[in-house]
Amino acid sequence: MDDARGGAPQRRLQGQEAGPGSARPFRSWSRAMAGTGRESGAAEDADFADLSDSEFPDFSELRDIEELGNQSGSSLGSPRNQADSQGPGKRKREADVPTPMERFQLRYLWVTDLSTQSWCEQQMVYRKELPGFQSVEKAAVLDAGASIHRARELELHDLVSIHTSTKEDTWAVKLLNILSMVPTLQAGGTIREFPVFGEIEGVFLVGVIDELHYTSKGELELAELKTRKRPMMPLEAQKEKDRFQVSLYKCIFDAMVQGKVTSASLVHHMKLSPELLLGRQVQSHARQGGFRVKSFGDLLELTFLSLTLSDLPVIDSLKIEYSHQETNTMLGTEMVVCEEKKVRDKLRHYLEYWTGLREPQGVDVKEAWKCRMCDYAAICEWRQGGGPRTLSQGRRAKVTQ
Repeated sequence: MDDARGGAPQRRLQGQEAGPGSARPFRSWSRAMAGTGRESGAAEDADFADLSDSEFPDFSELRDIEELGNQSGSSLGSPRNQADSQGPGKRKREADVPTPMERFQLRYLWVTDLSTQSWCEQQMVYRKELPGFQSVEKAAVLDAGASIHRARELELHDLVSIHTSTKEDTWAVKLLNILSMVPTLQAGGTIREFPVFGEIEGVFLVGVIDELHYTSKGELELAELKTRKRPMMPLEAQKEKDRFQVSLYKCIFDAMVQGKVTSASLVHHMKLSPELLLGRQVQSHARQGGFRVKSFGDLLELTFLSLTLSDLPVIDSLKIEYSHQETNTMLGTEMVVCEEKKVRDKLRHYLEYWTGLREPQGVDVKEAWKCRMCDYAAICEWRQGGGPRTLSQGRRAKVTQ
């Protein structure tokens, strides 16, 4: 398959000479080698950067969705009032109670973990605790969306499987992907599935940007594709979640190219060993791209130098495109204005849950219509009226068992 910009694809990482009209790069992805005794948590790392963040379930199949969205909803109970009586929902953290980050054994958070909190924080928590509850229909919608994203990526990149046996190898593949895409972006080309990561408020965040390209005005634009099961635009609540997601991507990407993300932070949060030698396959693919590195630290230093010395601009424009899954018809486009202070304030509030400063919160009474489409409605303690107090007591009981 020829590159849309001209030239035949080659199975190599793009070097510094990359640009429009040159052979397109391939994007590597890591696959764990069976029986290698990888340490706990490595599988979590292997998932990052294989494809853009999972799409939010499409709820447009509900015939009365607009009616639900306009109802105040009496089925939620009164936890909102209970939460208000306790102040802003914060509590003094007790030393014997693990934070959610500790309880779920997470070293980092996905950007989508945070953006889905704006839909319903309690639902997001249940997804972590009880992932098997997701309906077959909603899982199929997500699979279809992932397939569309993969097909779009193959328009620009060839995918090559690289076996990895350590988490350092897995992260090395992500760094090599960044190194191969930076020169393409420098030269004015288009890239897809760009990994982003960085520390904000003491928590390490990761994500994958769908697409970066330049507009006719020469501005760097982030384009996020959201696919829909039904041929209709989403509700405002879902649009708001999507706006927060792309705004957060911008904050992280801008920090990366401005030199505000450090290799020390990555090593600390991911518990990586810079002195560890890279695997043979990883070194081989690095050489194909013109990068002569032996240790993970060598590659780490090279990547951060490339980002900070590349003169890549910050993201100027944010765009969300909504497409119908079945017909691939564009349903509409949303241009997003990133208000960084509001984004960071919202992020700070969401991180208070993850760092143990407050209990999870369900939706407000005015958004109780969301409960009718939730896989966890029948077991939701927030919806049943227990509120933060019941959740806190229940989880303390689990810890002491």
